Amino acid sequence: MKLNQIINFHKGLTPLVVVALMCIYKNFTLPPYIYLALHGTYGILWLLKEKIFPDPYFKEEINIPTSIAGFIFLGSYWISPYILISSQKTIPIPIIASCISINIIGVFLHFASDAQKFFTLKLRKGLIEDGFFKKVRNTNYLGEILIYISFALLSLNIIPFLVLAIFFFIVFLPRMYKKDKSLSKYESFSVYKNKTGLLFPKFNG
Repeated sequence: MKLNQIINFHKGLTPLVVVALMCIYKNFTLPPYIYLALHGTYGILWLLKEKIFPDPYFKEEINIPTSIAGFIFLGSYWISPYILISSQKTIPIPIIASCISINIIGVFLHFASDAQKFFTLKLRKGLIEDGFFKKVRNTNYLGEILIYISFALLSLNIIPFLVLAIFFFIVFLPRMYKKDKSLSKYESFSVYKNKTGLLFPKFNG
């Protein structure tokens, strides 16, 4: 089994999980529908991305126990909709608007930078030092983090933020450092690294 199969299954299942939670708790107010629109659409976009410009990193083979553990780990992202829907809480309109804005920015950065990386590397190998990667080395991860911040914020609960922090230190950050190590084979990487930020822009004047 491949890693991308587990991730794709989780992403595709998310809209159904959210709808199921809405039915179980009979919560058909605006906030759950907003969450469904944001997280459900993200799942659909992810599946489209996998068809058009997939990440080769996710093609690695994993065993059955790792697959099960990985799916359970990814399932912790469903804590946000569970808290939001089961609590029946009313979310202030400014919070909803903020979540939508953060999500749109995150989706743009995540998918557009991944597309740039995929299609640029099809034409030529080497460092990508322009476009989305001119000031930030991991714009795609920044976008993905913003997406999940929007989900966590919509729940108005600290637990989803703690889950995201765990993912950041266990998954995102190690992969960013691994990427830096891989790119260090290029002679120009040290110069590129000095003028860019790992996750946020580095302004050198």
